[in-house]
Amino acid sequence: MNTAKPVKQRPDHAAAQAALETLRAWAAQADAAEVAAMEPAVARVLAAEPEYPSFKRDYPADFQIDGAYKASLPDLQNGPSSLIKGSKQHIQHVGISNFRLPVRFKMREGDPLTLETSVTGTVSLEAEKKGINMSRIMRSFYKHAQSTFSFEVIEAALDDYITDLESFDARIQLRFSLPMKISSLRSGLEGYQYYDVALELVEVAGVRQRIIHLDYVYSSTCPCSLELSEHARATRNQLATPHSQRSVARISVLLAQGQDDLWVEDLIEACRRAVPTETQVMVKREDEQAFAELNAANPIFVEDAARLFCEQLSADPRIGDFRIVASHQESLHSHDAVSILTQGPMFAQASIDPKLFNTLFHIG
Repeated sequence: MNTAKPVKQRPDHAAAQAALETLRAWAAQADAAEVAAMEPAVARVLAAEPEYPSFKRDYPADFQIDGAYKASLPDLQNGPSSLIKGSKQHIQHVGISNFRLPVRFKMREGDPLTLETSVTGTVSLEAEKKGINMSRIMRSFYKHAQSTFSFEVIEAALDDYITDLESFDARIQLRFSLPMKISSLRSGLEGYQYYDVALELVEVAGVRQRIIHLDYVYSSTCPCSLELSEHARATRNQLATPHSQRSVARISVLLAQGQDDLWVEDLIEACRRAVPTETQVMVKREDEQAFAELNAANPIFVEDAARLFCEQLSADPRIGDFRIVASHQESLHSHDAVSILTQGPMFAQASIDPKLFNTLFHIG
């Protein structure tokens, strides 16, 4: 026995018009927020005039808004979960990067310094939430912009935007170039060395961690090349020079629990103790000769550099986990020599950013 299947009829014009009138009748009784919460296409239909309007083209400089007008503005980022595109998945970090402003920082000694600072601020986003209002991160940070910054002030800023954005996990990173006056080796001249620094505060599952990142730039003389050069001099009276090159170590340290008195200056001094051949700022002939002697006294492979930095960091009780990424940008080879050494779970990872070593290149 054949059973006829019901045929779905396409709604005609009258049915569509009746549905539209029903929607408009509902919208007339609803408030602006309820209308804005509708699917965007439906909300636009309800807000539209029956006929396409002739829009004004002059900017209304004297236009003033009130609370009702603000409530009527669409806010798609805080819309219902039905507006989510793609998987309804938890996002670990969402926010802003390279938001710049002048920030005043406490120094270990002397007056605070005001430095142009690049701010990255992110929060976690729950799976059922559409998005966040990015500007709230900036507004929360600006509340503290006139403070003299330390990790305590960064924590206060983090508290504010976790509250404002109703998030669980959050991160703030402040990146800047720190000037320090450095004396030459023998002539007594002084000049400013600039250090790329980042202060990072991370909160995950209610646990806060303070991290300092530092790029330390030094000269590395190849021990093998030095010995071969000396061999040529000794056995054949042949002048030869070992190869050396500008090198960079990116040091990332996690402050140990209960330790809050590690300064960026302390970290720089630890790097100098580990590898004293820091690049020079002001140089006369006697300084250049001294630098050649200093390099000859401290020849290092990239593996040596990583372990020397490790020795200094491990000896400081204020430092917990750490990571050392070293790059010797060879003058002998057409490639670089690199190493990564980590201690503790914070920085341990199997994969690395494919562009990581490219970011260690420092121009003069």
